[in-house]
Amino acid sequence: MDSCVTAAIAAREHSDLAFLHANYGQRTEARELRAFRELAAHFGAGSTLVVSLAHLAAIGGSSLTDVTVPVARADLHGRDVPTSYVPFRNANLLAVGVSWGEVLGASSVYVGAVEEDSSGYPDCRQSFFDAFAAVIREGTKPDTAITLKTPLIHMTKAEIVRLGMELRAPLALTWSCYQGEDVACGVCDSCALRLRGFQQAGYPDPVPYAVKPDYTH
Repeated sequence: MDSCVTAAIAAREHSDLAFLHANYGQRTEARELRAFRELAAHFGAGSTLVVSLAHLAAIGGSSLTDVTVPVARADLHGRDVPTSYVPFRNANLLAVGVSWGEVLGASSVYVGAVEEDSSGYPDCRQSFFDAFAAVIREGTKPDTAITLKTPLIHMTKAEIVRLGMELRAPLALTWSCYQGEDVACGVCDSCALRLRGFQQAGYPDPVPYAVKPDYTH
């Protein structure tokens, strides 16, 4: 959902879009790839790239990539880094995006990261992206000028839902669940954050759920 709304913002600001997707052995890899293809078609992406970051699954350490580690039930008040954290995943994704962007001559790399309403991932913080922006400046050609954009970074999920509705982003095409591919579970961290966002924003979530707890209390 966050990437979709970010794509809608990018489409408002640029006419030539390139969409990047990574398969990294996540439980819902097939469903996420389907969402990517449908979103790229909706936004009329001029270029698409699907890459394998299978080493993240080989490394393990996350309930998203290691089937022996159960996906935890949502804890929206927790302060610890959850088991769904994929070690340093965003750095891997950004490295690919910047490499491709440099070849394309891109002016910006957009990332749908959210700090305030995320699951507590260390690589979703503003400070992480500020640091990576410095890495881009240091590690690319002198004539490369890629700006790292995180337009949702300080928004809540409810604010993101409202913005998505305002931009007519196709939220029905998105998928957030950590473990279900046909029906979202409704109880993992990602489902809970998403559902709470829709509930607080006052809109029905268009994707199917096994259960829809009230996360507003």
